[in-house]
Amino acid sequence: MFRLIIPLLLVINPVFGQKTKKEQKTLTDNLQRHIRYLSDDRLEGRRTGTEGERLAGEYIAEHFRKNRIATLPDRSDYFQPFTIDEGKKVGQDAYITIDGKITLSYPNQFQPLSFSPEAQRMRLRYNPEINEKGHAWRLDVSDLIERNSGNPHFDVLTAVKTEINRMAGLGAAAVVVVMGAKPLADLTFNQKDRSEPVPIPAFTIDEKTRSEHLNDTVTEHDLIIDYRIVPEKRTARNVLAWIDNKAPTNIVIGAHYDHLGQGEDGNSMARSGGRAIHNGADDNASGTAAMMELARSLSVKNPGTHNYVFVAFSGEELGLYGSKFFVENPPYPIERTAYMVNLDMVGRLNDSTRTVTIGGYGTARQWSQLLSSGKNDPGFRIKYDSSGTGPSDHTSFYRKDIPVLFFFTGLHTDYHKPTDDHEKINYKGTADIVRYIGDVINRSQSYVRLDFQKTREQQTSTGTRFSVSMGIMPDYTYGGSGVRVDGVSEGRPAKSAGIRQGDIVLKLGERDVDSVESYMKALSGFKKGDKTKVTVKRGSETIVYDIAF
Repeated sequence: MFRLIIPLLLVINPVFGQKTKKEQKTLTDNLQRHIRYLSDDRLEGRRTGTEGERLAGEYIAEHFRKNRIATLPDRSDYFQPFTIDEGKKVGQDAYITIDGKITLSYPNQFQPLSFSPEAQRMRLRYNPEINEKGHAWRLDVSDLIERNSGNPHFDVLTAVKTEINRMAGLGAAAVVVVMGAKPLADLTFNQKDRSEPVPIPAFTIDEKTRSEHLNDTVTEHDLIIDYRIVPEKRTARNVLAWIDNKAPTNIVIGAHYDHLGQGEDGNSMARSGGRAIHNGADDNASGTAAMMELARSLSVKNPGTHNYVFVAFSGEELGLYGSKFFVENPPYPIERTAYMVNLDMVGRLNDSTRTVTIGGYGTARQWSQLLSSGKNDPGFRIKYDSSGTGPSDHTSFYRKDIPVLFFFTGLHTDYHKPTDDHEKINYKGTADIVRYIGDVINRSQSYVRLDFQKTREQQTSTGTRFSVSMGIMPDYTYGGSGVRVDGVSEGRPAKSAGIRQGDIVLKLGERDVDSVESYMKALSGFKKGDKTKVTVKRGSETIVYDIAF
């Protein structure tokens, strides 16, 4: 009997090895094909809500269709559309005429301030030296700045609003805001401004035009102003598919497929000044391709303890819009999620360090066993991070008390730059990560549910430098005035003061807060050891807290 077994093993082992090599080549080739397509110039950087994003979404959906991976229940296609509220913009054909002779156009010659009333068409009289009721009045910003030169927390925008409200109360019908020779960025039209509007129109006129045509203090000028401030929105799509095993719980495997376009949203790290296509091969064509190949693999080898939900999120680069929408509008009861795996930037496994960071390690008691019990060498070293939050889509699931894992091969010099191209991807390393995640998923079949655990919090993102933090996680998808608190970190100033998840921050110190951007700017004015007050809205109640940094 023993003599018969040995020849048989000699035949089986080479066949098994050939099959494994073939599977590895198929996986690597597929990853390369997906990443090359998603990061091609034709998709123009996959900016959220654009034609490039649409083409990428169609490509992902076709992959699901080709591999016979179904749409979710009660859905006719693979798409979950959602709207991104980008704030507002000045409508077309906005203008001002001066004395019936000069016509000023937006935005180069005049700009309404973003907290002006939404629409106005009015005829006004204006003399820069005389303030009469029912006329347009002059507001010199340089005077405001000079009067507050000794105030380290002075905010020009808050001061201008206060002054316009005061002028309106005294009878002004509109305000011409004079900035001087050097325009102030704070007073350009701010698309993200969600503050309460002032009662009268306020606008800037470029200094050259003003000095040439509105400096006459003897003549009363005749102004006609016509503008509309309208909502600015765009529609994006998550791409969803699933494998239904008739199980009570779902494993979500996700990756964001949007990127920066040509840097129009101000999130490029390139400093060249001009626009260029940001292909995002690593960020995050790599994670999207890995998710797609996990879907293909699980459609063939399908352990059935759980169902599998595959999601390509959009809007991640703008503030986790797609994943936030998914968990708030889930296609199945969200509490049926066993855990979520997020792949974001898994294409640059470094040949020297060979290290993959796995975040979310502390979000479930079972992760320590599941992540370390594999029999085979994964082909890389693992660095564990316990936190369930961070600047990617797993954060949205963690906020719903769902265990998460976040796979990441690290930042690099091409991050958020036009140079993040497919030639720099480590395809073999990405394939190793895909196989390792598949092994983790297989090992997790022995658990119907994992035991969720809270972890430390991380800041999701910010474009402003500051030396202190309140310890809140802003909800970037919030469309109202102020900053809605999506999470509060233990042991940080906000928690100590009494601020809670769901509160809306309206004011920090003397500065009004109407958006995440204005909150970050206000925060940058403080240093460690400073004390101030924070005004928040909780339901219908307004509360003022003392806070110490």
